[in-house]
Amino acid sequence: MHRRHVLIGGASLFALTGCASADAMMADGPMPRTLAADAAVARRVLPVQTPRAELLQPWTGGYGGVPPWDKVTAAKLRAAMIEGIELQRAEIQAIADNPAPATFANTMVALQMAGEPLDRANSIYGVMVQNIGSEDYQALDTELSPLLSAAGDEITFNANLFQRIKAVADGAAAMGLTAEQTRVATRSRDAFVRNGAALDTAGKAELGRINTALSNAFTSFSQKVVADENTWTVIPTEAGMAGMPASNKAAAAAAARSRNLQGWVIVNSRSSVDPFLSFADNRALRETVWKKFVNRGDNGDANDTNAIIAEIVKLRAERAHLLGFANHAEWRMQDTMAKTPAAAMGLMNRVWAPAKARVAEEVADMRAIAGHDIEPWDYLYYAEKVRKAKYDLDQNELKPYFELNNVRAGSFAMAERLYGFTFTKLPTGSVPVFHPDVTVYEVKDHGRPVGLYYTDDYARPGKRSGAWMTTYRSHSTYDGDDNVLASNNNNFTKAEGNQPVLISLDDAETMFHEFGHALHYLSSNVTYPALGGTPRDFVEYPSQVHEHWVLSRPILDGYLKHVETGQSMPQSLVDKIESAATFNQGYATVSYLSSALVDMDLHTRATPPTDIDAFERESLARYGMPKEIVMRHRLPQFNHLFTSDAYSAGYYSYLWSETMDADTWAYFEESGDVFNPDIASRFKSIILAPGNTTDRGEAYRQFRGRDPDVAALLKVRGFPVN
Repeated sequence: MHRRHVLIGGASLFALTGCASADAMMADGPMPRTLAADAAVARRVLPVQTPRAELLQPWTGGYGGVPPWDKVTAAKLRAAMIEGIELQRAEIQAIADNPAPATFANTMVALQMAGEPLDRANSIYGVMVQNIGSEDYQALDTELSPLLSAAGDEITFNANLFQRIKAVADGAAAMGLTAEQTRVATRSRDAFVRNGAALDTAGKAELGRINTALSNAFTSFSQKVVADENTWTVIPTEAGMAGMPASNKAAAAAAARSRNLQGWVIVNSRSSVDPFLSFADNRALRETVWKKFVNRGDNGDANDTNAIIAEIVKLRAERAHLLGFANHAEWRMQDTMAKTPAAAMGLMNRVWAPAKARVAEEVADMRAIAGHDIEPWDYLYYAEKVRKAKYDLDQNELKPYFELNNVRAGSFAMAERLYGFTFTKLPTGSVPVFHPDVTVYEVKDHGRPVGLYYTDDYARPGKRSGAWMTTYRSHSTYDGDDNVLASNNNNFTKAEGNQPVLISLDDAETMFHEFGHALHYLSSNVTYPALGGTPRDFVEYPSQVHEHWVLSRPILDGYLKHVETGQSMPQSLVDKIESAATFNQGYATVSYLSSALVDMDLHTRATPPTDIDAFERESLARYGMPKEIVMRHRLPQFNHLFTSDAYSAGYYSYLWSETMDADTWAYFEESGDVFNPDIASRFKSIILAPGNTTDRGEAYRQFRGRDPDVAALLKVRGFPVN
């Protein structure tokens, strides 16, 4: 089953088909007769049902309907989800029990339509749990997660339904299906098999038990990590804030006041911790802040996640064996570009050795300045000292150019120049929002309305950490032309009064990254929702490539101006940034790649570990992890892996995608115009627009004329190419 609600950049609450789809401009006018006829047949298959719950009703308010955030309560959402599961159950059973021979219209199209009220409630549910996360929604998540898991298994295990899907897929040629329709049917059949549809009764029962247990464990893991992130370190005296930039110091003071505390507060999230580790002069306080951050979920208390992780990997191994696979990674990677753990490991190993070698060079440079050994809480601090000494580049010199609203305006300008999108801010109150901090923009593609874009920028208690993109509704044309409702979510510290929110260059690139995911969806031109998603190791590619435009001259000159002087960033400063572009890439690569390697190691073990801390230490030792660096995501807080199956055995995806991203950026640069309209148009129509309607490897070859060249990736990171 496809879900129209998709979350990228973290683990989703639901079993999703993946990210991104696309847009090449659609002609106006009525649907082709074949689509309209198929939709009419599908509607006749489904029983006529009138939802009672308020949050199951069709959305209203223009733009094809918008979520009724102003009507949402935990109690109403609970009623909607429970009734929605029942309504979906009746629709699925009607498809399965249809006495007519299986056809694409009465089976596959009907499946696209089934469960639409539940889809609407699911979109609301995901946001209230992820972005609000108050106790009532956490309790609701604990109750509903196993119910949703069981409902999904019920669909997969429906023997009559599977036989009808199989009949359409196996008979696609005889039925005269188009290539796209054949892909819908065969991918659905194969997904059902991968998820247990071909098991016997006892096997299905056992798989259902495993899936429900995993659902409960994912929810528990997520809630424990959120609880550990809703902590902080108090810096009682101004001396403890020595070295901190004024903007970060003001944010820490505001964080203290919002908690009715004296002094300054470093919240236990990356957006607060990293600046402190980079600039605070007090080494002992850096150590305190670092330890609290890296030990999230690993403190032997009520929020410790180690036992949950052990249970998750045991259940995953059991499921893989039940489904006929040697391990979880082999099962998980069936529908990826890499296909096998060995292929993913081949790329990671290609990069790991030069990355470690670069770390040794970086540490030597830092030790020369520090006069002592470098500990993990020293790395970012002394890296800034080296950056200043080697390149005369101070990160604090950059921040005034990256005011949050200006960065967003720059991302909009990039989208308009590359693809013809425009973003117009809607008046406050014109559409409902789930929190006063949310801003909404109307999106047009060359003047044609395509949807809405929501932003939720600020941290709050209960909100999950990090940055991510989600959709409330994605695009398809099989039953009309849907407006896309996309959202980007961040965790910046909100400034007091009218003070500007200044962010780092890294944060600006993250904003462009998540915006790239949104552009992927806003570009969508897929016919069937089932082909809206792309493989996990492709989905990060269109987002990562958009990071490169942050420092392009048109964006700098037009939008990223100094918050006080209004001047554009001088070329001399840009030159310094570019000269230092490969600086600290040893640290960046090793911290990320160690997490990806341990993920793959964990999920290819013949016998899953029971002592997770010991496993993590042993795995890192075998890879020769430099002692001066910690994993970007240690296992006890690794949301990507343990709040769903979404990125499990798949954290390598960022590197796989970056190979295509680096090669694509080289393509733009080699053309002499990083906004080259011909390349941009082809990127939109071939990479962004088609979703998974064709093989994504073939799509890349069509766009680039060849397979991606890993040399471009090594060059971007400043590593030896040969």
